[in-house]
Amino acid sequence: MRTPHPCVPLLALVPLLVATGCGVSTTAPQEAGAPASGIQRPGTSADHARLYFVGPYGLRATTRPTDRPLLPQQAIDLLLEGPTEAERQRGLISEVPAMNGRLTATAATAGTVDIYLPVTVAELQIAAVSQLACTAAYSDVPGDRPPTTVDIRFHENLGRSPAPWTVRCDADGNAHPLTEGAPR
Repeated sequence: MRTPHPCVPLLALVPLLVATGCGVSTTAPQEAGAPASGIQRPGTSADHARLYFVGPYGLRATTRPTDRPLLPQQAIDLLLEGPTEAERQRGLISEVPAMNGRLTATAATAGTVDIYLPVTVAELQIAAVSQLACTAAYSDVPGDRPPTTVDIRFHENLGRSPAPWTVRCDADGNAHPLTEGAPR
């Protein structure tokens, strides 16, 4: 005669444990915190400004809610205010120096933004150039072109330099000079 396996009595307990429930007691509803947020209500529209700041690992895009799409100057003005407290806590900073209202940005033609700097591009950190270019490219630029194909023309010394310096923002948030023969 065969001896039963030592686990057989334990297997007999499994249906008993299942029948007794999961240990959840009967309680009334409990408060769990604030209602969900961040999800857009049906039938409403939400606009966001996409700004670029410098983080511990390079340029980072951040979004801020707005009541309407922002034109290039409005987006740049928001960038010039610097990161919010929450953004600073995430390690974001700005390399764009204070320009005291002397920087202007306009959508010149479809798919083109002109930025007039009070300084030369060489006086700016590389990250600052990318911050300005990518923030402008992701603003409300006429022409329905993807932001990575928007031409950003930097006019140095408030347009007193002979020719603008043209860049495009790539998908990673870095500005690259447009070279001769580059696709437009």
